[in-house]
Amino acid sequence: MQKDELIQLHTFLLQLRTHLEDMVEHNGGSEFMAYQRLDVTPYQVYKSKREHKLAVFTLSRGIACLLSNNQCTGLDKISNRLDQMSERFMTNKEKELIRS
Repeated sequence: MQKDELIQLHTFLLQLRTHLEDMVEHNGGSEFMAYQRLDVTPYQVYKSKREHKLAVFTLSRGIACLLSNNQCTGLDKISNRLDQMSERFMTNKEKELIRS
């Protein structure tokens, strides 16, 4: 996937997050703490492809967690797998940042 396509996907997922938070009952925001700590938005086109890829996986995991916390069954495995995939792209500094 090219960087510009990745940024488009990142933008879509951010819009989806906003829409889902408006729709569901439980939207405390805790599902997206790791994404917010990354401090990578789709509008920061100067960030690296790796950083956007990590943001996409982290944001996708937050969306899956949000849905699974709101009785959308079957998303726990997806959430866990996305967590594993995002961890593969993290540097040690990013791992410390997210876990703090």
